[in-house]
Amino acid sequence: MTDYLKELNSDQIKAVVQIDGASMVIAGAGSGKTRVLTYKVAHLLKNGISPFNILALTFTNKASKEMRNRIDRIVGGQQSRNLWMGTFHSVFSRILRSEAEKISFPTNFTIYDTADSKSLIRSIIKDLNLDKEVYKVGTIQNRISSLKNNFITPQGYNSHPELLQTDVKAKRTEFGRIYHQYVQRCFKSGAMDFDDLLVNTYKLLNDFPEVMHKYQNKFKYILVDEYQDTNHIQYLIIKILAALNENICVVGDDAQSIYAFRGANIQNILNFKIDYPEYKLYKLEQNYRSTKNIVQTANSLIKHNEKQIEKVVWTDNKEGDSILICETATDNDEGRLVANTINNLLSEDNFSDFSILYRTNAQSRALEESLRKMGIPYKIYGGLSFYQRKEIKDVLAYFRMAINLKDEEALKRTINYPARGIGTTTIQKLIISSNENDISIWEVISDLDKFDIKINSGTRNKLKSYVTLIKSFASQTESKNAYDLADHITKTSGLFTLLKSDTSPEGVSRFENIQELLSGMQDFIENYDGDTNPILSEFMKDVALLTDTDKEKKEDFNKVTLMTIHASKGLEFPYVFVVGLEEGLFPSMMSGNSQSDLEEERRLFYVAITRAEKRLFLSYSNIRFKWGQYIDSEASRFLAELDQRYVTKKNFLKDQKTNRNPHKIFAKTKTTTNKKFSPQGFKKASKLSNTSIKKSNLIKLKNGQIVKHEKFGTGKVITIEGEGPNKKATVFFNGIGNKQLLLKFARLKIMK
Repeated sequence: MTDYLKELNSDQIKAVVQIDGASMVIAGAGSGKTRVLTYKVAHLLKNGISPFNILALTFTNKASKEMRNRIDRIVGGQQSRNLWMGTFHSVFSRILRSEAEKISFPTNFTIYDTADSKSLIRSIIKDLNLDKEVYKVGTIQNRISSLKNNFITPQGYNSHPELLQTDVKAKRTEFGRIYHQYVQRCFKSGAMDFDDLLVNTYKLLNDFPEVMHKYQNKFKYILVDEYQDTNHIQYLIIKILAALNENICVVGDDAQSIYAFRGANIQNILNFKIDYPEYKLYKLEQNYRSTKNIVQTANSLIKHNEKQIEKVVWTDNKEGDSILICETATDNDEGRLVANTINNLLSEDNFSDFSILYRTNAQSRALEESLRKMGIPYKIYGGLSFYQRKEIKDVLAYFRMAINLKDEEALKRTINYPARGIGTTTIQKLIISSNENDISIWEVISDLDKFDIKINSGTRNKLKSYVTLIKSFASQTESKNAYDLADHITKTSGLFTLLKSDTSPEGVSRFENIQELLSGMQDFIENYDGDTNPILSEFMKDVALLTDTDKEKKEDFNKVTLMTIHASKGLEFPYVFVVGLEEGLFPSMMSGNSQSDLEEERRLFYVAITRAEKRLFLSYSNIRFKWGQYIDSEASRFLAELDQRYVTKKNFLKDQKTNRNPHKIFAKTKTTTNKKFSPQGFKKASKLSNTSIKKSNLIKLKNGQIVKHEKFGTGKVITIEGEGPNKKATVFFNGIGNKQLLLKFARLKIMK
């Protein structure tokens, strides 16, 4: 047997070694799904399949990055660079940049993220003088997204009586105008939103046979991760691409299909056998993650679903502790119970071993309050990501303008920031003129004298200065590398000075974020492996597509994680708390509409259970604070569906009445140490002092010294090379490996 296959079990090997034809791998929770997908790509490469002919679609950038690293370790060299591997949006945006002119878009089109999309909708609502309470931005955005994914254009909407009637009833009679203007203004700005990346890819393949044949011949082997989470349009694109060769392998778990609310269609995985009658089915049923009790509890729950592909998940892991279910009086009691239990179970400072999962974001309040009182550090997973912070979006807007002068959202963000005396009234006049003449705002301000706009001479001069500034940036996009141009833009635009002048804690944090962005761009240049020069447009290609996990700060690593169950998919933790298991909350009151909705809620609970490795704690409250008042609650029906052989029930109320310590009832007696942590106690006291390496004193660093990096942690210097500002150090970091760092950017600290 080939060496790398020895690392797989027999079921995994069967799924990996099939090269030709259609196959579906149903992978139970913790069964090594990503491992199989990775080894299957490696096996294709080992058998002479060109990496240029392999398309591998994942749901996160993080997953594709980890897969690339594993593939290179197996096959040797760096063949993974030539794979078409990434998220649906990143791969399809790559195709679109090659073929954009066919659908009348520039190759350097801007990708509008959710915030950009909402900003544009907000502007349109304001321009049309509509009531923002009736035309809620989020509602309008979701409706536009839904229509696009069902291939309904603004023209199609206006000729669809049922859709029109729905908006009449909702008193949104102007929705059609908003939708029309949204599409037009995106097009004028040379911009696509996330939905457009899918819709336009389908349009390319469907309307241009030569494009379809090109990519059908190119992608001879197609692999799709998390197939149960694909929506209708993703399914159609995959089906077109696979139609010629039918060498398609999809991996997923129907029991973990939880994204119907954003368009995922479980029928895609259930009907795979209809699309490919000759397909081979492989089941990965051995769970490597959780204890026997956790696996059996999850199995006992999911068997209540009717729509599923039959499988029996099992594990060779130890039996483990029973699952504890606790009833509490209020949600505040529930929060205190969880916080104290974490404190009791804590081993050293491993806060990252713990995760608290809930059905809705609003539930975090009581939990956060209790954690703070106990001095337990925590993070809200899926909060504001690095690239969504205002100061970062401000800088990125300047970068976008340099690359695409017609980008309306970037122009509105930069035209008067830092302040240039160009007011909202002037900007509104420019927008009106651009709409009347059906051109971009940039085209208006680039030739102001051509248009009859009532603007005083002072403002005209300010607009001309802005145009000159942006043109100067645009003229350097091909000649300067990404970092040098970014550094030039931040300083010349005035952003650097503005942010540095704010010495408040918030201001310092914003300035540090800009420095972090620039450091990241330097890292991008040092590790760039593309065919072209590492210019700004290459850096910006994927920025709008980055997920929250792609930019996690080092200081966020060792904290208790709070998140919704939806956000937890794909993650795992030694200790998991699932709170708020009450009727109307989990399952959600909205799930009572149909059997399919209830089954999705049950799958969501299944996902929550299977995140746990060692111990699982479930809780519910008799009273919960909702909508400004206390509401009586009752235990979720899902708790009754669990096989009672694997659970132990505890009653927080009884323990209160008998004066026992109710906060210890989740913890095993032998592990209860009842440690108390002050905010200063998060990190062990260290006798080491540290000294930052100044750019002017790089000579301090020597081979063998212990250093600290804010992202990678503590490491040891292996080698030093170069002179002066070009001096580099290779540092070995535990758990990460060797990293080569340019010292003037690395901000290392020498530990004495």
